[in-house]
Amino acid sequence: MNTTMDMTQLTEILPFLLPLVIAELALLVYAIVHILTHPTYKRGSRWLWMIVVIAGMEFIGPLAYIIFGKEEQ
Repeated sequence: MNTTMDMTQLTEILPFLLPLVIAELALLVYAIVHILTHPTYKRGSRWLWMIVVIAGMEFIGPLAYIIFGKEEQ
């Protein structure tokens, strides 16, 4: 295993990977804060949506909450 090659590959994909990681974390934080600060949801309960958001930590969990669970203001 050549570690120099691995570092080269990492530095090549980092500019593409970093914005995705930032967007993923921003969605996760937004969904968790919204769940904890709002008492009503379209479907489900607070605990259900916390489990969905945390278990589906990538884009799927937070997007599912925003689309299906977030109550309109």
